[in-house]
Amino acid sequence: MNTLKGKITSIKTNQSLSLVTIQIEDVFFTTIVIETPDTAVYLKTGEPITILFKETEVIIGKGPEHHISILNKVIGTIIKIEKGELLCKATINTKIGEITAIITLDAAKYLQLEINDKVTVMIKTTEIMLSQ
Repeated sequence: MNTLKGKITSIKTNQSLSLVTIQIEDVFFTTIVIETPDTAVYLKTGEPITILFKETEVIIGKGPEHHISILNKVIGTIIKIEKGELLCKATINTKIGEITAIITLDAAKYLQLEINDKVTVMIKTTEIMLSQ
């Protein structure tokens, strides 16, 4: 599980859903939670928060510019690769900390991933969880 600490910078609410923006250094992540500031005491602007996301929910793109719908992204360098029969585990050093990704071995081969490659790590808004 990837764990990063930041603070809530904004909350947009619609019915029982909230779109929460979290700042970690100068990187912003968003997530959707089935809570509102009225139902969850931790949903406050400026509140310290921990974000969590599974290694299997991390997407890797090679090269700094990707024109896709995923807005949660940070650039880093691959520092470790473990290749199995079906899956590849890559550890990426970013300016906000190490992030681990598990992708298929086929995808790693397609991207020709190597240690020291610059990559962009991306996490879907719907796959980020929050914790106090």
